[in-house]
Order: sequence, then C-alpha cells, then structure tokens
Amino acid sequence: MTTRESETAAPLDLLDERLRRGGGWRDVLRAGWERLRAGDVGPLPIVAGLVVIWTVFQILNPAFLASANLVNLLMESVAVGVIALGVVCVLLVGQIDLSVGSVSGLSAALTAVTFVNSGWPLPLALAAAIGAGAAIGWLYAQLVTRLGVPSFVATLAGLLSFLGLQLYLLGSTGAINLPYDSGLVHFAQLAFVPEWLSYLLVVAAALALFGAGYGPARTRRAAGLSARSTPLLVARSAAVLVGGVLAVRYLNQGRGVGWMVVAFVALVLVLNYALTRTAWGRSVFAVGGNAEAARRAGINVRRVYTSAFVLCSSLAALGGVLAASRLAAANQASGAGDVNLNAIAAAVIGGTSLFGGRGSAFSALLGILVIQSISSGLTLLDLDSSFRFIVTGLVLALAVALDSAARRSRAAHGRA
Repeated sequence: MTTRESETAAPLDLLDERLRRGGGWRDVLRAGWERLRAGDVGPLPIVAGLVVIWTVFQILNPAFLASANLVNLLMESVAVGVIALGVVCVLLVGQIDLSVGSVSGLSAALTAVTFVNSGWPLPLALAAAIGAGAAIGWLYAQLVTRLGVPSFVATLAGLLSFLGLQLYLLGSTGAINLPYDSGLVHFAQLAFVPEWLSYLLVVAAALALFGAGYGPARTRRAAGLSARSTPLLVARSAAVLVGGVLAVRYLNQGRGVGWMVVAFVALVLVLNYALTRTAWGRSVFAVGGNAEAARRAGINVRRVYTSAFVLCSSLAALGGVLAASRLAAANQASGAGDVNLNAIAAAVIGGTSLFGGRGSAFSALLGILVIQSISSGLTLLDLDSSFRFIVTGLVLALAVALDSAARRSRAAHGRA
C-alpha cells in the first residue's frame, strides 16, 4: 500500500501520529474534524448545550449568570453530582443501578441516627454511612455475578428495600435535624475558599495538567516513541489557567468557591485518573466494551463488576450525606423525588454511554451542570416544576439519541 492509499484508509490514525510528533494547528483542526465524522464527539455536544441553555436563560432573566446565582447553582449541584459520579462507574461496565436515590437517603438517615440520636463522633458516623453504602454495592455485585440476577432487577429490589429501611430508621417523627454548629453542616453551607487560595488552586490545577501530560510524553520520547508536542500541552494548560482564573474571579464577586465544590471536583479528578491511568481503569473500559473478550484476555470480570458497584453505592452514600448537610436534616424525602432519576440522567447527559465502555468521570460534572442549570433557570422564571421535568426529559432523550448515532458512526468507521 502506498503512502497516499494509507492516508485515505486511515486518515485519523495518521493525523494522531502527526500530532504526537508535534503537528501544526492545521493538523489539529483536521484531526478534530475527522474525529467528529467518525462519531467521536467527546464532550462537544454537552458543552454546546450548556452554552445554549445559559444564553437562553440569561436573555430571559439577566439574574441567571449573576455571580450569586452561579455560586448557588454550583453548591446545589454537588450532592447529586457525587451520586452521578458513582452511576458513571456502573454504566461504564454496562450495568445499571436504580437504587442510588434510596441508598443516599438511607445513608443520610443512618448519619443522623448515629450522630444525633446515638451521639457517635462525626467521623465514625460518616464511616458507618459510607461503609453501609459499600456493603450494599458488594451485595449487588454478588447477586449479579454469582446468581446471575440482572442488575436492573437487583437494584430495583434495593430501591424498595432500602427506602423502607430509611423510613424505619427515621421512626415516627420522620425527620432528624442536624446541628447547625456541626462541622458537616458548616462544610456544606458556609465553608468557602479564601480568595487568594482559590487563585492558587487554579494555578496548581493548570500546572498539574501540564505535568500529567509532559511526564509521560518525555518518557515516550526517551524510549523513541511518539508523544504529544510540548506546545500543545502548554496551550492546553494555559487555556485551563485563563479560564479558571476568570471563573474564580467572577465567583468571588459573590460568596466565592465553596469547599464542597472543590471536594466534588477533586473526586472527579481522582476518578478520572483512576479510569485513564491505571490498570483497573483499562479493565473497566474493556469489560464495558465486551465482557467475554475481557474475560478471555485474563481480566477478572467479577472483580471489576464488584468494584464498580461498590464505588457506585459508596458515592451514593456520600452524596446522601452531603444532601442532608445542605438541608441540615435527614427526613423521609431524603433521596426521594427526582434524586434517583437526576443522578442517572446526569451521567447519561454528560456523555456516558448506556451501552457501556464509553464515558468519563467528567460526564457527571457536565451532566449535573446541565440539569441544575435547567432547574435554576426555570426557578428564576417562576415556572412550575412540571416544566423542569419536561425539559430534562427532552434533554435526556436527545443525549441518548446522539449517543446511539455516534455509536453507529463509530461502527461504520471501524472505531466502535
């Protein structure tokens, strides 16, 4: 095959190779276009959707993009966003967890009972709540991997059972208030990053991004392999630095950046590292892509499923604790309502495929921003909550349709 024929046969692979060897901006743009044609759209649709949503709501109500509203929007996104982060884990392996809302409500009730009624130290109460979530995830994994129960059925049973256990723990009063002077409530409601430290965190994030790309690139070059060009890594880090500084500066005109938001972003980054830079992460994507092929390749599929379910339920428990802390109470409505569906919808809207094997930790972050933006915008417009369900449902349907179309396009281009 001649060079010209090979370029026609695999233009995207050749462009990727040029970029790793230090290709110019023309190659960057061409590679981006080829990826879009091949169905590898990445986060582009959700970012474009966020821009459209924010633009429309800002036109309808100029208070939408006010710093005070954006601070509240981010703080309200964290609890369900953490739950959605766990949902991403099970979706990546091609499974589903319908009980994350009930598990989050149960953990909130368990925290309130142990911390308030029983007088346990706060760290011990938190450990009990998150440990209970991990145990629930382990139980699901055994039902799925050893007994062959479909995850849909196993977690649906859990949804009902753990909702009942939550109501039992709360007792006849149906609600337990958390002390306003406790560290948990202070963290969720009043703890904000000092202005100088917020800028320092942005700089640290930009430097860490550059280091994460430059280190492996230098190692590959030393081994005589292709690697991403240094100018491209610098440009990417510079974009994060400029965007982060501008965002932090604007948020600091209001109350600033909440420590709870910082903790959520840190969780996203940790999970992203685990999924993209570890053997476990590669196993997760392999199992989600084709479980039987992964098993024949020597991957312990049962262990991967177990880790995904345990992570999902543990993060659901953590999200439930954060939600109760925001409200300063655990009650019968904790984890109920639209919490369950919003967490799953956030993961899917953010770009995690329902078919397994495709997605990232950032899906939870992007997806919950879309859902919370819709909720905040409609609230500012003083519209009935029915419109929020309608709009969120339409966005979810559109996200799944785009995922299906992209999946067919990747298959047609031999990149499924």
